[in-house]
Amino acid sequence: MRESRGQDDSVQTTEMQVRSALKKKLRKRRIRRIIGYLIFILIIALGFFVYQFYKTNQRLPFTQPVQTRAAITGPTEVKVTETVYSQVIDLSGSVEAFQTQTVVFRSTGAVTQVNVKEGDRVAKGDILAKIDDTNQRYNVANIESRIEEARLTGSQRDLELYELQLLQAENSLDYTEAKANFDGLVAAVNIEEGGYFEAGTPAMIIIDRSKLKATVEIDEIDIQNVEIGMNAELTFDALSGKTIPSTVTYIPMLGRTTNQGIGVLDVELTIENPPEEIYPGFTFAGTITVPSESSMLVVPTSAVATSRNVSTVTKKGADGNPVSVTVTTKYLGEGMTQILSGDIRAGDTLLVTPTGGNSLFNMMVNSSPGGPFMGR
Repeated sequence: MRESRGQDDSVQTTEMQVRSALKKKLRKRRIRRIIGYLIFILIIALGFFVYQFYKTNQRLPFTQPVQTRAAITGPTEVKVTETVYSQVIDLSGSVEAFQTQTVVFRSTGAVTQVNVKEGDRVAKGDILAKIDDTNQRYNVANIESRIEEARLTGSQRDLELYELQLLQAENSLDYTEAKANFDGLVAAVNIEEGGYFEAGTPAMIIIDRSKLKATVEIDEIDIQNVEIGMNAELTFDALSGKTIPSTVTYIPMLGRTTNQGIGVLDVELTIENPPEEIYPGFTFAGTITVPSESSMLVVPTSAVATSRNVSTVTKKGADGNPVSVTVTTKYLGEGMTQILSGDIRAGDTLLVTPTGGNSLFNMMVNSSPGGPFMGR
């Protein structure tokens, strides 16, 4: 009996523990559900608040209100300014030898002489190399013998024919020698004695470094101010801190168009007595400064109205009333425009009606005479 009663008590205790655990779990579920409902309601309420706040104030809560500027209700007055400037044309490129000779033989044969090596100085007319000339010398001697015989027989026709043949043979003999066309340096040698050489194949390169030259692109606008004899200043990485003078020596009669659609001329510069540290192929940067100063009338671009390719500005007349003036212009960049023609003078007052929020316009209106454009 006692054992049976003890087992019943144990079963009841276990059931009570299970029920208690289930009640705790259900209570936690109810609490989480209530918290979830409260968070959902809070999010809805916060979203509604933010919507109403933005609708009323045109900004989000906890952000600074945007300070609005007073609207410009009427035209703003700006002065026409005159800017004096010196034009500077930027250059870049690489230098090359003033003269370059690619030495070739005009005859084919075995090389019998190579008289120079790389780095040697040569004079105009020096024989640089020779190929086997046995056949050519034989032909010359043979024809000379025939000429002597023709002179003895008195055959004028044969004599004239042999003299032409002699001229041809002497030319062939001359073709077996390679000669320098000018005073210079041997820059490369591609042959050696005993080798076989084909006519027309480059054998050597001779350069004249007494001067250097460079070809630079100058666009169709800047070239109007460039003349032969003008000076250019060049700088090289190989000569840090030094400026090398050069001269404009050639302006072609024909221009070309770049891949960007810009018309340019390939202008040649010459450097007299260049430093030994500068070799053909070295790159440079430089400038040409146009010696005369120029002046231009400058206005904010916003002062110019263009319709159907006709540009106008509104000038304040002597009586204070607006006057429309037809002008031709050139955009200079940085929001500034040059007046090329029209009844506009330095100091005239223009009336400008800006568009809203044009901070660039305000910058130009408030700029001092001379403005942000200081000349090229």
